[in-house]
Amino acid sequence: MRPLVDERLRRLLGGDALVSLRKRLRQRYERGAVDGLARFRIANLGADEHAALAALGGRSVRFSRSMQVDVEAIDAALRQSGIASSLRDALEQIDGPIIHAETARLQATAAWSRVVSAAGHPGFAQFLQAPAGIGLLKRLSRGDHARAIQLCGSVDAVLAVLPANGMTRAQLAARTLGDAHALDGGRAVAALVLAVWRIVISPDRDVETLPDVEDDAGSRRDSGAERARDTWAKAGVLVNELARPALFLNLPVSGDASLAGMSGEPSYASLRCLVRSPPCWNVAGRDVFVCENPNLLAIAADKLGIDCAPIMCTDGMPAAAQRMLLTQLAKGGARLRYHGDFDWPGLRIGNHVVREYGAVPWRYGAADYAAGVAAARRPGHPLDGPEVVAAWDDLLAPAMRTHRLSIAEESVAESLLRDLAA
Repeated sequence: MRPLVDERLRRLLGGDALVSLRKRLRQRYERGAVDGLARFRIANLGADEHAALAALGGRSVRFSRSMQVDVEAIDAALRQSGIASSLRDALEQIDGPIIHAETARLQATAAWSRVVSAAGHPGFAQFLQAPAGIGLLKRLSRGDHARAIQLCGSVDAVLAVLPANGMTRAQLAARTLGDAHALDGGRAVAALVLAVWRIVISPDRDVETLPDVEDDAGSRRDSGAERARDTWAKAGVLVNELARPALFLNLPVSGDASLAGMSGEPSYASLRCLVRSPPCWNVAGRDVFVCENPNLLAIAADKLGIDCAPIMCTDGMPAAAQRMLLTQLAKGGARLRYHGDFDWPGLRIGNHVVREYGAVPWRYGAADYAAGVAAARRPGHPLDGPEVVAAWDDLLAPAMRTHRLSIAEESVAESLLRDLAA
């Protein structure tokens, strides 16, 4: 609690009428030399402000709009009267402590430098060197240096055991931090670990193509939680590992009958299976077709069965299991060929699959769209939503913009089945 202000000081410098004057005097100390003030001129004074400054110095001066302030003389007069030890002391008694701006800035810089030096993991230390990295740490610690150092220790402890080999997130949190929920979504340590992994260790180049939108059937394309699950999976950590498994048909695999399923019948691979025991996919040098919609894969199974070429489904924007399978197929040497819906979300998904996994378009260009439009029954489904440019065909988006018609993947199944049968 602030001590009571001497009544004489209150009469001299207190009150609402002198708030602006006190603020201007405080700014002189905040922005002035570290060793204090000597003399300065202050302008644009009102009559009450001029009278107050004159009284502080114990002198009578005719009113003018500006005055030379002799800080040493005022300090001496205040000390002699016993009201305050200095002008600065008087201002602090009335309105609280005065913080010297440059000193405070240097102290804060030094304190955050000590925080950064507390990061032991090389990737984390690199992350904190960037303005965005240290900015995130400051926000998550709410500017508290001690809290920031604690967070650094926790992040180091987690990163030290990554990548894991199919460990669940709860197990990782319990093992490293003693709390099974310490890495749950929304926790500060989890946010920092994920950021380090995405930006430094395994850079995520696709941040702009992960919207939280729904397709026409209402199924979720992606979300922040899904993206976090995918990042954890890249680090070998499982979150909801049985949710949204990857769907495929006739993918050749060695030594895992559980993944092979019935020949010619669709199969599923969970994230748990793909991370804990990565299958040996026999796809080197082979075409593997990639579709967006489960219905197309079901049609291929019905029509072609065992004679269908290897195909997998992203099920909209690929989630963690689908991304893991795509990564494994690409690393296994597969030639990935992608097709999706002719709509803006479909092109967004196509951009992601082409960019991240080296896929090539599969009957997914402007000419293919034009053929789909020509065969489509009217009135059809209108094309709406924000436009997306296809990375593989500059003419596709303009053609779609011209016709304003959405063509579902299932609508062109006949032509796709010819490729799958070949």
